[in-house]
Amino acid sequence: MKKFCRGHALGAVLVFGAGSLGLASVAAASPPAPPAPTAAATVPTVPTVPTGSGTSSTGLLSTSFWLASAQGDVWNFGHAGAYGSAGGLPLAHPIVAITPTNVDQGYWLVASDGGVFTYGDAAYYGSTGGLVLNKPIVAMASTTDGRGYWLVASDGGIFTFGDAGFYGSTGALALNKPIVAMSPTPDGRGYWLVASDGGVFSFGDAAFYGSTGAVALNNPIVAATPTPDGRGYWLMAADGGVFSFGDAAFFGSTAADAPTDPAEKIVPTASGQGYWIEDQNGTMYPFGSAEGAPPSAGLMFQPVTSGDKAVLFAFSQLGKPYIWGGNGPVGYDCSGLALASWQHGANVTFDRVADDQYHTAGTAVTPAQLSAGDLVFWGTSQTDWTTVYHAALYVGGDRIVESTGGGVQLNSLGQWGQGDIMPVGRRP
Repeated sequence: MKKFCRGHALGAVLVFGAGSLGLASVAAASPPAPPAPTAAATVPTVPTVPTGSGTSSTGLLSTSFWLASAQGDVWNFGHAGAYGSAGGLPLAHPIVAITPTNVDQGYWLVASDGGVFTYGDAAYYGSTGGLVLNKPIVAMASTTDGRGYWLVASDGGIFTFGDAGFYGSTGALALNKPIVAMSPTPDGRGYWLVASDGGVFSFGDAAFYGSTGAVALNNPIVAATPTPDGRGYWLMAADGGVFSFGDAAFFGSTAADAPTDPAEKIVPTASGQGYWIEDQNGTMYPFGSAEGAPPSAGLMFQPVTSGDKAVLFAFSQLGKPYIWGGNGPVGYDCSGLALASWQHGANVTFDRVADDQYHTAGTAVTPAQLSAGDLVFWGTSQTDWTTVYHAALYVGGDRIVESTGGGVQLNSLGQWGQGDIMPVGRRP
């Protein structure tokens, strides 16, 4: 079935409502534990080529994920459910994290003051929204059973709620770099705190296996995750560079050819013999034994590039009607949405009509190079630009935002098949 810019309505229009606002409560916190020892880093070798099945026409994975903005908007893709957002609420502080529940049927949003917002099956156990914090909240982690969570401040202060246990913090220490991530041990009886320089601090039953604290990094550390048995862990930098410690093996990274959007999470396979690297736009790269798609991810989507800004504008138009020749703001056709998103979101302009956009807008990018905001096209001949009949904006993870018969909506790049997708996209 061919998909035309003025064709049939395919795919539902997504509507996001307000969720429940967590009220402030007193956090449980204890005096900080002493700092963990230091050790030399295991510097990764030359990255390997990603392996694994489940790839799409882009060569990357078609996945399910949530993207959240600092304003509290949440957009769901694939099988990730639409449970609500804080978009439109008068937030006093920006949202800094989205954490799915253990069964992916809901999520928590956390603001920098520790205010907690719950959606779907995510229960509210408390927040630091009414406390005066020394440093802002930067991360959240849920317990294995989903009946509690930890909030983490940039100084390593730990606040526990529900069945989350307190095992120590770095809140009273003078850190070289701020804490950016926290990873509970597999049994939840301890955790690691990780600073942006890769310094690692271990508490409870979390053992120390090494760090990058003494290594000159090209990019800051942004994520950490333990191996399934808890006897090692991986640290990941913003360019997708991976550092392995303990029984964590190195299977590859994206650092040698870093994507436009920064890496945000590293997710191990059940066996620990592979992992997925997840960019902030929902694109996920498999390494080692990683096959198919990983569990649904909650990702914070920050406007880093001009393409990110274009996508955020397109998201703000979701639900508006398809109008032939429409340039907004009431409604759009396919190429009108593409142009308006780049004009209003990133102050970039190009031709108005889809085939001209394919022929002249910006520079060509291969399917494997697609990043947020890149234009993708459909045509009846993949060698003739004059046959292009539809345009959309790529988001990530094989997902697009487009205006089609049902209006402005989120869809999968390959949901109508691969036959008419043009061989390259365009980056304005």
